[in-house]
Amino acid sequence: MICLFFFLLFLIFSMLFFICSIYFMIYELVIILEFNILTLSSCSMVMSVLLDWMSFLFMSFVLFISSMVIFYSMEYMHGDLNINRFILLVVMFVLSMMLLIISPNLISILLGWDGLGLVSYCLVIYYQNVKSFNAGMLTVLTNRIGDVALLMSIVWLMNFGSFNYVNYLDLYKNSFIMQLISWMVVLAAFTKSAQIPFSSWLPAAMAAPTPVSSLVHSSTLVTAGVYLLIRFNFCFSEELKYLMLFIGCFTMFMSGLGANFEFDLKKIIALSTLSQLGLMMSILAIGDYKLSFFHLLTHALFKALLFMCAGCVIHNYSNCQDIRYMGSVSEFMPITCSFLNISNLSLCGLPFLSGFYSKDLIVEFMSMQNLNFLIYFVFYISIGLTVCYSMRLSYYLMLGTYNNIVLSGLNDKGLIMLKGMSGLILLVIFMGSLLGWLVFPIPYFICLPFIMKMMALIFIFLGGWIGFEVSKFSLNYNLKMKNFYFMSMFLGNMWNMPVLSTLFLNFTPLNLGQSYLNIDQSWVEFYGGKSLKKQLPLMSNFMQIIFKNHLKIYFLMMVFWLLMLMIIYYI
Repeated sequence: MICLFFFLLFLIFSMLFFICSIYFMIYELVIILEFNILTLSSCSMVMSVLLDWMSFLFMSFVLFISSMVIFYSMEYMHGDLNINRFILLVVMFVLSMMLLIISPNLISILLGWDGLGLVSYCLVIYYQNVKSFNAGMLTVLTNRIGDVALLMSIVWLMNFGSFNYVNYLDLYKNSFIMQLISWMVVLAAFTKSAQIPFSSWLPAAMAAPTPVSSLVHSSTLVTAGVYLLIRFNFCFSEELKYLMLFIGCFTMFMSGLGANFEFDLKKIIALSTLSQLGLMMSILAIGDYKLSFFHLLTHALFKALLFMCAGCVIHNYSNCQDIRYMGSVSEFMPITCSFLNISNLSLCGLPFLSGFYSKDLIVEFMSMQNLNFLIYFVFYISIGLTVCYSMRLSYYLMLGTYNNIVLSGLNDKGLIMLKGMSGLILLVIFMGSLLGWLVFPIPYFICLPFIMKMMALIFIFLGGWIGFEVSKFSLNYNLKMKNFYFMSMFLGNMWNMPVLSTLFLNFTPLNLGQSYLNIDQSWVEFYGGKSLKKQLPLMSNFMQIIFKNHLKIYFLMMVFWLLMLMIIYYI
């Protein structure tokens, strides 16, 4: 009952916000509402709300995807005794995101930001086992770094007299304090959007239920960092933009490589999210925030659908997530596989699906820039890698044979889950074109040589072919990655980042503690706690003897002291 209520509520508000967004876009309106909560002797506590086409459009997408996810959860989480608690956690998660989207005020942004972090922790540890607890701690502690950076930027913003950052984006563009604030905000966004070197929490967070993964990785938690940077994009210095471009490109490259060596279905899709976040960061650093926002919206649609399809497959495979056990899924689940393939092709940027409109424009816009060969090379290789792991995923799921699994439960009869996915499929196909006209009322004119125009398509087909070649398997066939075992382990383990952020932080202090245990139990004990324990009673006994005596002793001592002083003085 609670599922249906929130599903209908979110769906209605989504439609309403979409209409508001178009209205605000046509008339170029921006409204800032200020609610005076409390006034204490000339000090006002004001809650601000920023309403423009961007916030309305993003809220519309978040609410639409979350309504479909809640509807989908009715069947996916069926049989869970705490399903109401789960739905309320998801609702809290969405409301935190809403607060973050409409806030022009860094303090209310921090409330939404921390709300996302805390509720995501509750959702990651929802299945209460050791793996989930570890993943939850890694997620929440990595995000705390960003929270601290955001708190520091709030403190620095006090120099300007208001916490509403929108007032100062252009005014103090070249001031040292604004540069410092922008560096802090970028650090916060890097932790939330899992850029290098904070990437390891994103695949770990896959311990959450699949509907949560669908919501988190499409439009809420990980995109919060990108959205904050889109709002702050006017005050970035050139040095900061170069840093963002470098880190964004290499995050794309690292996650694309990692996904090609991963066998966990949800982790492959999580790494593809990381790759797309790197792409958004890169294009934001090059200087087009609208294009980054456009890709953020189209990506939200096909990534939500991709996770829902993955959840459907996992649900039917009795919670098995290893793609090596899957095969010929298309024969038993044709509708789910069709949805999965469409969203996969949209992710690759196949012409005329929604992902194509944003991705192709990003690649062509990037080709127009005056960038060095390294960035250009990594950018195109990352696009090829996207198609490579998508092709590999499709091959393992659809084209492989029945791999050591009982096929009795495989079917497409989960009607509620299919309806939830059907709500997104039309948007995945058509929304890219529609958003292209909405976000860019004046189309971009990009003039490139024929070979550079075709470069994206060349890399797409090349990546698809390589993905097919490296993933082929049969009884007498050896996987190519086994020939380079250590290389595969290094690349598949995200360049050892999970090891550095877990084992390094845990075991290094413990080992150091073991080394210094001898010092701690000998000299430090003797001159520290044990010595104090012996000395303090002796001193207190001496003082007690003095305090027990009569007052006349003190008077006598004072007289003696005065006599001594007089003798010394006259001598």
